[in-house]
Amino acid sequence: MKVLFATTNPAKIEKYKNVLEENGIELITIKDLDFKLDIEENGKDAVENAYIKAKAYYNATGITTIGMDNTLFIEELPDEKQPGTHVRRIDKKELTDDEMIEYYTNLVKRYGGKLTAKWIYGMVICDNKGSKKYSWSKDHFYFVDKPCEIRNQGYPLDSITIVPQFNKYLVELTQEDKKQYEQKNNKDNVVEFIVNNIKE
Repeated sequence: MKVLFATTNPAKIEKYKNVLEENGIELITIKDLDFKLDIEENGKDAVENAYIKAKAYYNATGITTIGMDNTLFIEELPDEKQPGTHVRRIDKKELTDDEMIEYYTNLVKRYGGKLTAKWIYGMVICDNKGSKKYSWSKDHFYFVDKPCEIRNQGYPLDSITIVPQFNKYLVELTQEDKKQYEQKNNKDNVVEFIVNNIKE
């Protein structure tokens, strides 16, 4: 079964593509379409933004669509400095991966060399039966001001993320490390949500 993943982020696609194929779900993406919608992601949180994307692309294509978004909270920052839903959009500018690394490493330097962070994710599936919503979080990591040379295209902050469980940059984790880390951070539950709600 073909399902549209309403994203152009290669890291998001890579994270779920193979495991969903094992479950009989073929992901296609915005790049596979002949058009891209101009969507204003003005939701108050990750779930609302995921819904906005999923609903817009489902309405335009009639294909069952997954929307996903995330919000970032940093413990040491005051409320007015929180990235929230605008992780990549700073001062109304959409940052490239390199610009994101530069911006957030400078932020880390400004606040003492280490920032405790938390991601909150939202995912929504839209189809002819309506919409289903799911949210989860990832913590147990912090940002540092010296980026790793390894890059994860689409997820640039992985290059400044240290996972204390392994005392490594997130981009340096081995396959076995990733398996343990993802189990701790609900990847299996996310896949289960997708499979159960698409195949029901």
